[in-house]
Amino acid sequence: MVHDPVFLFDLDGTLVDSVYQHVLAWKAALDEEGIALSVWRIHRKIGMSGGLFTNQLLRETGVEVTEEHSNKLRAAHAKAYKDLAGGVRPLPGAVELLDALDAGGIPWAVATSGRMETAAVNLERLGVDPGKKTIVTRDQVRFAKPDPDLFVTAAERLGVPIESAMVIGDSIWDMHAAIRCRALGIGLLSGGYGTGELQEAGAFRVFEDPADLLRHLDEVGGRRR
Repeated sequence: MVHDPVFLFDLDGTLVDSVYQHVLAWKAALDEEGIALSVWRIHRKIGMSGGLFTNQLLRETGVEVTEEHSNKLRAAHAKAYKDLAGGVRPLPGAVELLDALDAGGIPWAVATSGRMETAAVNLERLGVDPGKKTIVTRDQVRFAKPDPDLFVTAAERLGVPIESAMVIGDSIWDMHAAIRCRALGIGLLSGGYGTGELQEAGAFRVFEDPADLLRHLDEVGGRRR
C-alpha cells in the first residue's frame, strides 16, 4: 500500500534559529567544568545524542566524562541556553510551512534531540502547543540521533509507516538517522552544514531554509489533499 507522505521535523536549526545559542550554551557549560573545546568543534556536534556527544568529548579532549559529570554538563547547558533563548526566533518560513501542511491535511511532527526543558522554549517561539501536536523529545526515547528512534517514534504516533516519512533536518545526524529508518532525508542549510555535507550524509534534496522548502513543497510530495 502506498501512503501519503508525512513530515518529521528536527527543531533546532530546522524550524528555529537556535543552533548558535546551543553552541554558546555548551561552551559555557564546558568552561564551567574546566573542559576546553573550541566553538567550531561544538557546532559539529549539535543534533547528536548526549551520549555520543560525551564520547566525542573523550576522543577530542582526553577527558573521561562520567554519568554524574554528563548530568552536570546537561543541566549547565540547559540553564545557559535559557539565558540566551531571548534571541531565538522561528526561521524564515517555518510558521508558514507548518500552517501550509495543516491547511493541506498533511500530517507532521517534531522530533528533536533536545529535552523538553529546552525544546519548550523553541516550541513556544513557533506557536506550537505540545499538547495538541505530536512532539518527540530526547526524554521519550532510548537513543537519540544518529539513531532513528526519535523519527520512528514520531511516525508511530502519527500512525504511519516510517518509510512514508520525509525527515527534515539541518545536520548530518538527521540524515544518518533518516537512512537508518528508511525515511527520505531533506536537508536545510539553516543550521550551518553545507550542501555537500548533507548530500553525502544521505539527503536526497537540500533547501536553504523552511521558506525555500515551502516554495518547493510539491516537489517533495507535499500536495494538498
